[in-house]
Amino acid sequence: RAALGAGERGCLRGELHKMAAAGAEAAAVAEEEEEEKKRLLEDDPESGGDSEDEGDSDSSGDGEDEEKENEAEIQRLEEQLSINAFDYNCHLDLIKLLRQEGELIKLRRARQKMSELFPLTEEIWLDWLKDEIKMASESSEREKVYELFERAVKDYICPEIWLEYAQYSIGGIGQEGGIEKVRSIFERALTAVGLHVTKGTALWEAYREFENAILETAQPAPGSVPSPEQQQMLCSQLEKIHTLFRRQLGIPLLDMEASYAEYEEWSEEPIPETVIKNYKKALQQLEKYKPYEEALLSAETPKLAEYQAYIDFEMKAGDPARIQLIYERALAENCLVPDLWARYNQYLDRQLKVKELVLSAHDRAVRNCPWTVGLWIRYLLAMERHRVDHGIISEMFEKALNAGFIQATDYVEIWQAYLDYLRRRVDFTQDSSKELEELRSAFARAVEYLKQEVEERFSESGDPSCTIMQNWARVEARLCNNMQKARELWDNIMTKGNAKYANMWLEYYNLERAHGDTQHCRKALHRAVQCTSDYPEHVCEVLLTLERIEGTLEDWDAAVQKTENRLARVNEQRAKAAEKEAALAKQEEEKAEQRKQARAEKKASKKAKKARPGDKRKVDDDDEGEWGQEEGAEQPIKRHKGDGDGDGVLLEDMEVETGLFGRSGPEKPDHAANQKEKASTSRKDVPKILHDSSKDNVTVFVSNLSYNMADPEVKLKELFESCGEVEEIRPVFSNKGTFRGYCYVEFKEEKSTLQALGLDRKVVEGRPMFVSPCVDKNKNPDFKVFRYSTTLEKHKLFISGLPFSCTKEELEDVCKAHGNVKDIRLVTNRAGKPKGLAYVEYENEAQASQAVLKMDGLTVKEHVIKVAISNPPVRKLPDKTEAGKASPFAVPRQVYGARGKGRTQLSMMPRALQRQSNPVAKAENGMVQNSPATSSEPPEEPKKMSNADFAKMLLKK
Repeated sequence: RAALGAGERGCLRGELHKMAAAGAEAAAVAEEEEEEKKRLLEDDPESGGDSEDEGDSDSSGDGEDEEKENEAEIQRLEEQLSINAFDYNCHLDLIKLLRQEGELIKLRRARQKMSELFPLTEEIWLDWLKDEIKMASESSEREKVYELFERAVKDYICPEIWLEYAQYSIGGIGQEGGIEKVRSIFERALTAVGLHVTKGTALWEAYREFENAILETAQPAPGSVPSPEQQQMLCSQLEKIHTLFRRQLGIPLLDMEASYAEYEEWSEEPIPETVIKNYKKALQQLEKYKPYEEALLSAETPKLAEYQAYIDFEMKAGDPARIQLIYERALAENCLVPDLWARYNQYLDRQLKVKELVLSAHDRAVRNCPWTVGLWIRYLLAMERHRVDHGIISEMFEKALNAGFIQATDYVEIWQAYLDYLRRRVDFTQDSSKELEELRSAFARAVEYLKQEVEERFSESGDPSCTIMQNWARVEARLCNNMQKARELWDNIMTKGNAKYANMWLEYYNLERAHGDTQHCRKALHRAVQCTSDYPEHVCEVLLTLERIEGTLEDWDAAVQKTENRLARVNEQRAKAAEKEAALAKQEEEKAEQRKQARAEKKASKKAKKARPGDKRKVDDDDEGEWGQEEGAEQPIKRHKGDGDGDGVLLEDMEVETGLFGRSGPEKPDHAANQKEKASTSRKDVPKILHDSSKDNVTVFVSNLSYNMADPEVKLKELFESCGEVEEIRPVFSNKGTFRGYCYVEFKEEKSTLQALGLDRKVVEGRPMFVSPCVDKNKNPDFKVFRYSTTLEKHKLFISGLPFSCTKEELEDVCKAHGNVKDIRLVTNRAGKPKGLAYVEYENEAQASQAVLKMDGLTVKEHVIKVAISNPPVRKLPDKTEAGKASPFAVPRQVYGARGKGRTQLSMMPRALQRQSNPVAKAENGMVQNSPATSSEPPEEPKKMSNADFAKMLLKK
């Protein structure tokens, strides 16, 4: 900060002269340092005698080793930049090493190269400027420093650089026009950053103190009478200082009260009412700005949300200077955010429309984010809008092609924008012109570029529908009346795999219809009928419509015959495809049925083994006592799943004799199993509590927990208490009383649920725990709980092919060599096992694009990984036929329940009953009862049968 206290003003006259000689002093100091270094190097190494010990020699040896390592690293970085000049981090590392080694010539060259490709940050500029100021002694070298300052203030609007610029210019006031030059720089600085709420005050005070110093030097000597010229000069200088005070007090800046108090103390006259009024108005405005400034002060980088709120506030106020300043402040901290540049440039294009300002902002945007095609397109449009020379626009387009876009479609877009520009330059009233030939050659080059350069890099041209060739054909047909060339282009388009699409043929037909003749229209439609495979009915209908209006009877007959034959073949092909699909579906169903039956048999065999602890008592056929039991005798009872206290398996009470293992009675159950059974039984006795949907805002749904978790309430309460006071935890149990792996956690306050969502994917007992908002999907069917983005994220990488043993730390070691890694997510299944996939998030798109180029195909633990920009494919939803209209080729599919297909998909109904095509009645214990479908009366309770009844029934049969 250049401001001086009021008590120091009397000494400022000498200070100005010192500042004027600052450049020479700095050069002299640098020269002395160099001489001192030379003198030390020329000293006799043995002059120290025996006082030099082995420690000194060891340290010198270490220094030499370090110097060699630095030289090797510098050489490596230079080679890397020769391969990829857009490696931002590589530039930074090289500059840091060169500055450390004192290689001033190489350092200057490295900074120059980086500044040509990227706007430099405030720190890099200040370091560069300070180094150059130290070496600038002559006037010619000072001019080079001035040029460097001019470049620095164009990259970003930084108050510190402007203040440094103004201070450095004061050192040249001894030259002709020096004072006016300093004033000019101060005025430009105030225009650029004088409205900065927090940092603008320093510039105003520095400017005012400079004028105060001029005033002190203009004062006459004590005791002398000033001449009229001196008196006029004094009055003029006083008025300049008054004006600066009044201008500053009319702007909302921090510490306004101190500036106002200083003005009261300095001024010998009372402050005018208009100044006081403006000062109070500025104070009121400052109160409105303070919340936004405080939010920026307390927020963590990148502060995008806070800056956007500040921008929205300024946009409502509508002051262009303040809007521009807040955008520039936001961009200084978020220079690698393309959307922010796009919004700023859009505002400048539509509102300010100042050529120098607009083009400068667009240039800085593409230099900061060269991988964003949208910024290049806007830059080309802005240059055309402001009538920039054609050669400069073409040169800028060539830079765009070398910017390294990350998608093939980006190259199609930039070519299309440039071709549109060239087309607008052509005067089509002339048969031939230089501009027209340039347009045609550009079209041809674009097609060739996409075919070779883009397809070689991305394995696709990015233009499967040949939109550029289509536009070329339209230009030739509509603007140049050259249908022959247009037909040649469309023939080329159709040979690139587009002949099977009806819309492509109809596009060509419409062009022929508008600018060609009927003969070529008919020929195009006949070819379309023959080749189209997606919508042949539509093409056939267009052909018949043409012949109905313009064709002869022979033409009509030929069209009808051709369309009928074609549609017959299409229907035959569709029928075959449907049969094939049905056969495949049937095979799948048979395989599923076989697997289901095999599982059922396996389960039955296991159940039979469990039900055979001893030998069942044999029944004596001659024992009349067994057959002659009374009808009212109590019979064995079969218990089904969920009935009474049974264990869910079909049981039968039976007497057991001493069997193979000498078992004479029931075995003593294991104590742990007994405890588990008791716990399950106790849980079954607890009445089920339905979830209260009115408490969804304070409840989270927790799933994917281990079924074997003991005491889920206690375990989860310990886990979620860190988020806030837990009101209730409701685990969900099965009818057996076993934990089902999910529960509801209800908090006392809503803010606790937001903190609880942060525990999503936390590993609990070896499994990732899923925590999601509690939402009724019946009321909100479109609600998605997936927390990660499913759209294109240019700053995030998708890595596949990783070894399952790869840890997060090991992957971070690989990735951090190419940029600052913000987050790494290893993809796992529901059991927490790795799937060999990962997402890596970098700070910006530039680092991500560099990482793709360097890491794709890399070998990690003998696994070759694939790396790409994260762009998950759109999940295709099943086609829905219209209500009441089934597709003629639809294959009946099995309908599952609300929870989807189960693991076994076993029916709880006996297979014997499933096979009945029309089950009118059911038989239970020999009694037939009416089905509810055939009788409206409630079924009678079946009569219990004794063993004697069973015997009689069998003897009758």
